[in-house]
Amino acid sequence: MPSDPLVAQHVLEFPGGYTRTTGPVIGRFLSELRARRIVGVRTAEGRVLVPPLEYDPATGEPVTGEYVEVGPAGTITTWAWVDEPLDTHPLDRPFAWALIRLDGADSDLLHAVAAENPKALAAGARVWPVWRDRPTGHITDISHFAPEVTKIVSEVRAEYRLQAGGALRVFLEGVERGVFLGSRCEQCEKVYVPLRLACPECGNTLPETLELPDTGTITTFAINNLPDPRAPEVPFVSAYILLDGADIPMIALIGDVPAHEVRQGMRVKAVWVPESERTASMANIRWFAPTGEPDVELT
Repeated sequence: MPSDPLVAQHVLEFPGGYTRTTGPVIGRFLSELRARRIVGVRTAEGRVLVPPLEYDPATGEPVTGEYVEVGPAGTITTWAWVDEPLDTHPLDRPFAWALIRLDGADSDLLHAVAAENPKALAAGARVWPVWRDRPTGHITDISHFAPEVTKIVSEVRAEYRLQAGGALRVFLEGVERGVFLGSRCEQCEKVYVPLRLACPECGNTLPETLELPDTGTITTFAINNLPDPRAPEVPFVSAYILLDGADIPMIALIGDVPAHEVRQGMRVKAVWVPESERTASMANIRWFAPTGEPDVELT
């Protein structure tokens, strides 16, 4: 009858630590790391080996003893992602082992690269060393490498005060009263809204001010899926509305209708805030809502 295999547990360890001499080449490399420098050694053929070796692996000849500072940045030549780091790994979060060709080197250094996810890494990606606070002369003096900074996120907030004057002031005063004011060009025979002092087409002054109705037609529109404090809901529609009697459209929100039902040619009417809440502001118009009239055929 077959017998069960004999199994014996063996442990090899050096409780006080295993000490060995480094030799002049590796010793120089580790001493430079302690000073937060990375060096390689030059071969007789002129190649720079990092980490340095005592003999050229290509020829077997001794190296020259000429040390060359390289990096500190480099380029990933290949890498492997580690999803679940072990206790003995250099990082306690997912990372990559990578071969890194430091600037000025002709061989690759194996080290850890920290990244948010595998998609942040690629052959050819640039990386920089992240040093430990207290170097001791060990390869772990480089905690890890990190991808080169290619973008930054900045908080942007601007406050400014707009003082309305001229035509804009008159137009907003009209909006406060619940009316839209426009200008007619006597030469072009076009009506512009909001109110203007000069014709954008011929440059003539516009002395005639018109009071336009708050109804119009949607000429074009866009469905927006990002929140906006002014919008009735998400998704919401912003549209160019040609007020009745005007020759150029103005932009406004569309409400009181599902976004997918909005269409070109739809007839709409302004929905105003209560008169007691109005100020000299376009916020007096909540949005434009469908009137129920037949659509207009746009030309």
